[in-house]
Amino acid sequence: MSEIRVSCVQMRSGISVSDNVATASDLISRAAREGAQLIATPEMTSLMDRSPGSVFAKSGSEASDEALGSFRKLAAKLEVWLLVGSLPIRLEDQRCANRSFLIGPDGAVRARYDKIHMFDVELKDGQVHRESSSFAPGDEAVVADIPGGRIGLTVCYDVRFPHLHRDLAKAGAHIIAVPAAFTRITGEAHWHVLLRARAIETGSFVIAPAQEGRHEDGRETFGHSLIIGPWGDVLAEAATGPGLIHARLDLEEVARVRRQIPALRHDRAYQLRDGERPE
Repeated sequence: MSEIRVSCVQMRSGISVSDNVATASDLISRAAREGAQLIATPEMTSLMDRSPGSVFAKSGSEASDEALGSFRKLAAKLEVWLLVGSLPIRLEDQRCANRSFLIGPDGAVRARYDKIHMFDVELKDGQVHRESSSFAPGDEAVVADIPGGRIGLTVCYDVRFPHLHRDLAKAGAHIIAVPAAFTRITGEAHWHVLLRARAIETGSFVIAPAQEGRHEDGRETFGHSLIIGPWGDVLAEAATGPGLIHARLDLEEVARVRRQIPALRHDRAYQLRDGERPE
């Protein structure tokens, strides 16, 4: 089977884990009714709360996390592949992992990925984000099998690191997932161009379910969930507000595009040196 029907869930998660799980579950169930085989949700599906200490206080270990348990049961009930974009999973140092989960149609966790690159930035409008104060970065890239192909896992800010996506594609990924909670200001400037660039550079499908709108904790996210083809064409884009987008992906198209432009095979080792300096 080379074709797979994919849906991306767009959300506006708030400060209540149970409310967010209920909202996500409704949208996931709707996507399954509409024929989706692989359904992806955004970064921080279960919680958007930036008040000090809240993420750690409201999260649990992987074994005890309320949201993960609910999503595993739902995937098994619906018999779908479910990519939970990320959940905060409690670690031992008063921080969490920003962890993405690929759940099979039997409800088993088939792959997990901890966001590698932390969003520690100061934006021109005065916004300061220090993701590393609440989350510990991961150190492993992850590719996993799905029906008909393979999927590479990333989360949000990872999209700014092209080498990660090239490594995933070289490891066999036909689809690269970029669940996100992009800020409005960075999304307006960079969201579309970054995602299309990652698809074009790797010859991969990119699926990017996103958070959208003004959240209970005051943050504003850009939305515009996207599904992009390996040639860089936008196959589906979300409107404003929570909802779904769908696309049918022919995974054989990845091989066709990579044959046309075999950039992944054209990498060469090189040395970097300074040029001559003027007198």
